[in-house]
Amino acid sequence: PAARRGPPPPRFGDGEWPPPPRDFRLGPNRAGMFEGETNAFYYVVWLRDGRELSRSATALGEIPQPVRPTGRVSGPTGRSNGMIREFFEYTPPGECLLVGRSIAPELANQHQLAIWVLGLGGAVLVFGLAGGGWLAARAIRPIDLISVAAARIADGDLTQRINISDTANELGQLAGVLNSTFDRLEAAFARQQQFTADAAHELRTPIAVILAQTQATLARDRRSEEYRETLGACQRAALRMRDLTESLLKLARLDSEQEKLHRSRIDLTQVVQECVALMRPLASEHQVTLRCDLTLVECWAEPGSLSQVITNLLSNAIKYNLTGGEVRVTLRKENGWFFWKWRTPVQGFRRNNCRGFLNASIEPMSRARVDRVGRGLDSPFASPL
Repeated sequence: PAARRGPPPPRFGDGEWPPPPRDFRLGPNRAGMFEGETNAFYYVVWLRDGRELSRSATALGEIPQPVRPTGRVSGPTGRSNGMIREFFEYTPPGECLLVGRSIAPELANQHQLAIWVLGLGGAVLVFGLAGGGWLAARAIRPIDLISVAAARIADGDLTQRINISDTANELGQLAGVLNSTFDRLEAAFARQQQFTADAAHELRTPIAVILAQTQATLARDRRSEEYRETLGACQRAALRMRDLTESLLKLARLDSEQEKLHRSRIDLTQVVQECVALMRPLASEHQVTLRCDLTLVECWAEPGSLSQVITNLLSNAIKYNLTGGEVRVTLRKENGWFFWKWRTPVQGFRRNNCRGFLNASIEPMSRARVDRVGRGLDSPFASPL
């Protein structure tokens, strides 16, 4: 049995190595990696004395043997030579096996990929900048419109508004709020101008009375009774001016919200009756008949302001009436609303001029709120008129 096993392997002492190999061959599976003209892998094997033992057919040109690293090295060692990447390893006796490969195809593919990525990135950047610029311009456009409208309004053109079709976003909602503010501002300026004109017109009459009385009295010496009459006329004119200035001050405080209306539940029928009774002497002076058709109506309002409004309407109806004319006052309630109407032929006014006269008469009504939900007297009173 011992003869059939063959001779035992040779034994070497310490520091002795087996003889160098005389040939180097790879198995069929691994040899395929180093065959073919297009294959980029190659190998070279050197003996202990530096002589080249074997190389693959893909190893072209002179390939220098790498220097054996000093110290303890575990695993292959790599080196680079241009586009060549190589790994080598020394056996304990001193043989060297080197495997290398050219990375030029990978570098070419990476270069082409970098060009594609750069091109696509540039295209994305260009489209992103263009789209971002378009979106930014569209987002800023309402701000520009707001700035232009505000600048024109600051120059005095209160009719300017912000024309924005898209009101779904925040800027569109802001533009709507600003347009509402501009509407209120324009209406406030219009009321202020109208009120200033009316106040100037009302103050002009007592001033003219005072000037006429004083000029006529100072023209020549007069008796004491005539002086007393002149002073009485001037006093009445001064009292009228005082009432007007107090009304101006009160309305100014109401506009600036420094003074609040104290609303309460009142008998509107009684208020109208008191105002009619107050105006009867004036109606008799102008030879105008006052007739009333009143029903019981209660509302929420500030009594003093409401009386002033009704008195103003009746006073205008009497002063601008025809001699021997008639003023018919009607107060009724219908479907939760109450309506106030007066009928009279207005002297010197055509039909198309009556609206301005009525608006001037009803202007203080916008400050008299009459019910709990905040609906004013202007709408239900102005519509029948």
